[in-house]
Amino acid sequence: MPVYNPPLRDMQFVMHELLRVTEDLRAMPKHADVDSDTINAVLEEGGKFAAEVLFPLNISGDTQGCSIDTATHSVTTPKGFKEAYAQYVQGGWAALACDPEYGGQGLPLVVNQMFYEMLNSANQAWTMYPGLTHGAYAALHTHGTDAQKATYLPKMTSGEWTGTMCLTEPHCGTDLGLMRTKAEALPDGTYRITGNKIFISAGEHDMAGNIIHLVLARLTDAPPGIKGVSLFIVPKFHVNADGTLGERNGIYCGGLEHKMGIHGNATAQMVLDGAIGTMVGQPNKGMQGMFVMMNAARLGVGNQSLGLTEVAYQNALAYAKDRIQMRSLSGTKAKDKAADPIIVHPDVRKMLLTAKAYAEGGRALATYCSMLLEKEINHPDEQVRKDAAEMLALLTPIVKAFITDNGWTATSSCLQVFGGHGFIKEWGMEQFVRDARINMIYEGTNTIQSLDLLGRKVLSNNGATLRKFGKLIAKLVDEEGVNEKMAEFITPIAVLGDQMTKFTTEIGFKGFQNPDEVGAAAVDYLRVAGHLVFGYFWACMAQVALREITAGNTDPFYQAKVQTARFYFAKLFPETTTLMRTARTGSKVLMDTDAALA
Repeated sequence: MPVYNPPLRDMQFVMHELLRVTEDLRAMPKHADVDSDTINAVLEEGGKFAAEVLFPLNISGDTQGCSIDTATHSVTTPKGFKEAYAQYVQGGWAALACDPEYGGQGLPLVVNQMFYEMLNSANQAWTMYPGLTHGAYAALHTHGTDAQKATYLPKMTSGEWTGTMCLTEPHCGTDLGLMRTKAEALPDGTYRITGNKIFISAGEHDMAGNIIHLVLARLTDAPPGIKGVSLFIVPKFHVNADGTLGERNGIYCGGLEHKMGIHGNATAQMVLDGAIGTMVGQPNKGMQGMFVMMNAARLGVGNQSLGLTEVAYQNALAYAKDRIQMRSLSGTKAKDKAADPIIVHPDVRKMLLTAKAYAEGGRALATYCSMLLEKEINHPDEQVRKDAAEMLALLTPIVKAFITDNGWTATSSCLQVFGGHGFIKEWGMEQFVRDARINMIYEGTNTIQSLDLLGRKVLSNNGATLRKFGKLIAKLVDEEGVNEKMAEFITPIAVLGDQMTKFTTEIGFKGFQNPDEVGAAAVDYLRVAGHLVFGYFWACMAQVALREITAGNTDPFYQAKVQTARFYFAKLFPETTTLMRTARTGSKVLMDTDAALA
């Protein structure tokens, strides 16, 4: 059976030694009293909930899955899910980082991010139910009216009600301009909504008293395309003026998708049969509100793969230390055994270190982004808010795509460590691989994220935001450029930082002449940018660790951090050379292929 131990030590390292989050938090009045001891204590308890309550339900939830009663359209979640959710609500975990005005605890977003990493390691399918609620909460908190906030946010904050995002339709996925769901204005200011949505995670379940669907639909006089999309609140049950639940609304689950993974989450086909909704924001401006939820979801999906990478690594490491197979090529290591543990073999270590490097690099990036979001929302200095928002916009597609690509690689490698046992269900590894695969698809496929990064976030402002990240690298190079112990970490990012300017300019120029050049290069470009970002954080982590070692700290944690950084730069970072070469081959070898694809 698989195991999970919350990585609290590394979380503390990232927060308190690498990023020093409490220093930034104290600059924000709402977090002026937050200290590291409080953060650590909350996460320690959160880790217990993840490991002791959720993790034991992961395999059983995957095996049992969700079921639907086609007569009543009701959905039953796997055994134990509902009870675990009740514990989650009772423990106040839903309210962790929510606004105190609506019953939240007001803790920093970084605490919620770390907590959710552990929940995702323990049980991604379960975690999607409350996770989606956070996105719906954020959209309403930003764009809802005072009346809408008063009606919905307290119950969503407490976890008594959950939320969804209803975008996709059978004939359109990412291209929401093709959407057909219609909204007809009624005399009382509400709207009658009719249409069909698919792939709606947590769309129907038995875990909460009400489900608040955020639905994209078109007004009857809406202009065509994405500019004619509006956003609506469509609750499963109508809410009375006194806050109690009223009659069932005309939105129901028409069926459940049969999926490769995340079986414990109800991925629903939702039917809107004259459902009554209220508009969020302005007519035909629905994407403004939905983008709040979508961006939160993209960061959340990166966190899902981060969690799976961590738990897969932990189990593969434990197995590699225990499983004996063959002898070491350099001589017997376990003389008292019939064979050596497989961890003595170089390629086994490569697979383990790949997962470890991607987990710890992803944790640093995800934590950094949670602090950028905190600054964007709560920092008193307008310029700081603006700069944080700009940097977060640049990094969001990298969090979503790079971390989830890495999660797929890492979970697959960890399964490989188990050999044939990895392919067997009870070891848990094949579920991590299956669950990880969806993260590269939903909330905008990784190709869409790559186009967003290269087209919207880099080329649209001639690389200005990317250059701002480059200044962080330049500052680190200035600090450590003459430190021989840091050379193996500093030189690669300094070189790639310089190459990135020419690389970006070249693709931009070719794309100006032929837009397909951007499409052909985008996926490779994002991975190069991802390694540049990871490389920066790995160099920073090596810097902190080496300073501790130089100061006489004998904690093996720091030596492990340096060794992992060394592996990352030697074995994973060099991928950038190949990626830049393939990106430069252009679009002709892809588009001039009608005969090949006939």
